[in-house]
Amino acid sequence: MKLKKPKFWDYKKPNYLSNFLYPISKIYELFLKLKSGNKKSIKNIKTICIGNIYVGGTGKTSFAIELMKILNEKKIKACFIKKQHTNQFDEQKLLEKFGKTFVNKSRLEALKEASEKEYKIAIFDDGLQDKGISYDVSFVCFNQQNMFGNGRVIPSGPLRESLDNLNEYKNIVVNGNQKDELNNKTFFSENLKKLNFYNSTYQPINLNDFNVEDSFIVFSGIGNHNTFLEMLLLNKFKILKDLEYPDHYNYSKMDIDEIISLAKKLNAKILTTEKDYLRLQENLRQNINCVKINLKINQLNEIKNKLDNLYESV
Repeated sequence: MKLKKPKFWDYKKPNYLSNFLYPISKIYELFLKLKSGNKKSIKNIKTICIGNIYVGGTGKTSFAIELMKILNEKKIKACFIKKQHTNQFDEQKLLEKFGKTFVNKSRLEALKEASEKEYKIAIFDDGLQDKGISYDVSFVCFNQQNMFGNGRVIPSGPLRESLDNLNEYKNIVVNGNQKDELNNKTFFSENLKKLNFYNSTYQPINLNDFNVEDSFIVFSGIGNHNTFLEMLLLNKFKILKDLEYPDHYNYSKMDIDEIISLAKKLNAKILTTEKDYLRLQENLRQNINCVKINLKINQLNEIKNKLDNLYESV
């Protein structure tokens, strides 16, 4: 069973436990540098990497889907690339709703297959995990609530790699429920000021499916449960109880039976994310409602121009 991330990872400043683990983090950073080798690319297909250096819950998949929508509107033959993980079939199902998705244990092999089938652009969901591929454009996603936590690398903090590496990736996307653009200088150090920043907001698209006068029990097993709750509250949902499970949690019949029992006790309806809904076995979906979302990108024209420039270089 997956465990939740330690709470001290998201403290504004490192605590004693983070300091105790800090030497291990430095060793891990050195290991990552030694592991980085020659990066490969495939001719005739351009690559977009959507990734995160903060562990989970940053909106990578949602942002990847929005880029695919733009490419579909332009009638550009584009696809998704996803590494095969048995516990991430929910994300694979979600991506497949919006575009052809190549899933393989090797991202490079998936890219070769996409190129052979004459796709022009490949969007890698969670591509930063693969250091063996040379990407044409990279976007690093952060969640507005957590940002980069205490700023340290695993296990001393929540980062997969150092913030200094952001200079290499160039494009930063902050996803959340903010109404106004963030002042990014409050989050990033001065030596990262040459980065390109984008902001986006989660927006539910099936609100008409719900009566906000109803009461709800909410559950999710995603990277950032609190962001989901915040979005619901901003849209006037009455939440009596919320249940948080580990990211990519595999719900059992017992889990769902307990949720249904609690809902009956509180005379409430049950609500979850689309990802969680897709993760449920079909026989467990009865009486479970899900909220579908779009990600509204504030700098949409800038993103479209970036994609135009990429396609023109194919």
